[in-house]
Amino acid sequence: MNIKEKNIQELEVVCKEIREEILRVVSKNGGHLSSTLGATELIVAMHKVFDSSKDPFIFDVSHQAYAHKLLTGRWEAFDTLREFNGLCGYTKPKESDHDYFVAGHSSTSISLGVGAAKAIELKKEQKERIPVVMIGDGSMTAGMVYEALNELGDRKYPMVIILNDNEMSIAKPIGALSRMLSSAMAGSFYQKFKKHTENFVDNFGEGAHYIAKKMEESLKLITPGIMFEEMGIDYIGPIDGHDLKSLVDILQKAKKLGKPVIVHAQTIKGKGYDIAEGHEEKWHGVGPFDLDSGTASKKSTTKSATQIYTEALMHLAKNDEKVVGATAAMPSGTGLSELMEAFPDRFWDVAIAEQHAVTSMSALAKEGFKPFCTIYSTFLQRGYDQVIHDTCLMDLPVVFALDRAGIVGEDGETHQGVFDISFLRAIPNMTLFAPRDEKSFHQAMAFAHQYQHPCSLRYPRGSFTETTLPESQPFALGKSQLLRSCEGDTLFIGYGNGVGRAFQTAELLDKEISILDLRFVKPLDKEMLRSLAVKHKKWFVFSDSAKMGGVGSALLEFLSEEVINDIIVKSFEYEDSFITHGNTKLVEESLGLLPQQIANKIEN
Repeated sequence: MNIKEKNIQELEVVCKEIREEILRVVSKNGGHLSSTLGATELIVAMHKVFDSSKDPFIFDVSHQAYAHKLLTGRWEAFDTLREFNGLCGYTKPKESDHDYFVAGHSSTSISLGVGAAKAIELKKEQKERIPVVMIGDGSMTAGMVYEALNELGDRKYPMVIILNDNEMSIAKPIGALSRMLSSAMAGSFYQKFKKHTENFVDNFGEGAHYIAKKMEESLKLITPGIMFEEMGIDYIGPIDGHDLKSLVDILQKAKKLGKPVIVHAQTIKGKGYDIAEGHEEKWHGVGPFDLDSGTASKKSTTKSATQIYTEALMHLAKNDEKVVGATAAMPSGTGLSELMEAFPDRFWDVAIAEQHAVTSMSALAKEGFKPFCTIYSTFLQRGYDQVIHDTCLMDLPVVFALDRAGIVGEDGETHQGVFDISFLRAIPNMTLFAPRDEKSFHQAMAFAHQYQHPCSLRYPRGSFTETTLPESQPFALGKSQLLRSCEGDTLFIGYGNGVGRAFQTAELLDKEISILDLRFVKPLDKEMLRSLAVKHKKWFVFSDSAKMGGVGSALLEFLSEEVINDIIVKSFEYEDSFITHGNTKLVEESLGLLPQQIANKIEN
């Protein structure tokens, strides 16, 4: 959609049409709603002023970029949003040349902008191109943002950063004055006056510099931009992020400044859909819902692994005041919101700051508390150095509870929780284990509570694989549980949610198959594995994790160390590639990992 020639009134109609299309598709497919509705005018203004075919459009996280997709030739395909083989819910260069970078984790945008600005300068394209970054106020809590701002303020690369602030409120008296000042500060008169003043006072020594600085600071105190200005980055705002005329005007002025500038725009989450407007976390990411009532289209009757985790942790917290916990901006998603309500002094949301979450919990462990650091598998990647340096090197008893382990479905490549076994298994002092169902989850949590070393347990998004499993036994360090013992030469080894898939596959095969719940991938139950290696020569591995460095790798390392050479190991873990988005069953089918597909492979 070409909007360059449209006037403000026509652009307002475009915004209305975009919101209607987003609501129609997200209510059908699910997706991120409140943030993308709130950013509509910002994105329309970006496309009015800048050119995404040459200017790097960099969206932080990018779940708010649905309007950008609709404006860049994907209106007809938008109906397939988040569907298997359909449009991705995040920006994706393979999908469109207008998408500059893959983005699914937060706080990377300004660093990308700095890198793009360096390239533009080296290629001498400053007159034709300028990076345009959109970042939310939540993403501003991560340290990586300030590392990038620090260099940007020093290097002064031309860049426009739009701070999409949907949390801070602007008092009306200050807001009106602020809008006037923001427009003035972006204008050519103010910028020229500022430059001339700097040159003038250079001739009158430190006293003149001091007076000029104090005068400028007294003006800036009316807006919250002093921090950015002190870092060497011009600040404009706050402005109304839904006032298209003001947005277009200020972005045009910011574009001409030829230096880094932050445009602070205040927006309303869920703008245009009354039911979702405001700050309710439940409207951030949604499943399909009824557009008229806002109620979910379908609710699962099966208890999710996250619910089980919440119940188990609540039980431990009620009985032990030393139990504490943290999450990084995902209190509802990780099930920690109930703990934060019940024990507000012991459970914290530390915002989008996984590194800080890990290190702060390590200090609590050193002080004698029992921390449960509750983070999505994919997001713990951001705190990897802290897990090594601040937890495991000190051998501190922090529990890493990894939600969304395995395939997460529609969120796709950036969110699939497939690497945690591979990257945690290599760390000294780390213990890795996983429950297979509700009862074993409570037992795993009981083990984690009393264990005095770093450990991690993983569990899936949604419910565990549904099947009838034998009674679970209490967890003991490095001990597996043999669930079925048969005389045949085939052994199924399941880990975590993979145990259920192993049982489902076994039921499809007309042969005797022994089934082992491995429970611990570090340390392995070497005694059990040695005994099983005597009669079972074909081992098949089931785990929702990357094959490289995963459960199968751990077993092969064991067999090599034990010089057991007559065992064939076949792993049904994920191959060495990133996994696409879509309905989980369809994704698993594309990977050949449905029980019937696995059964066919074993038979062949």
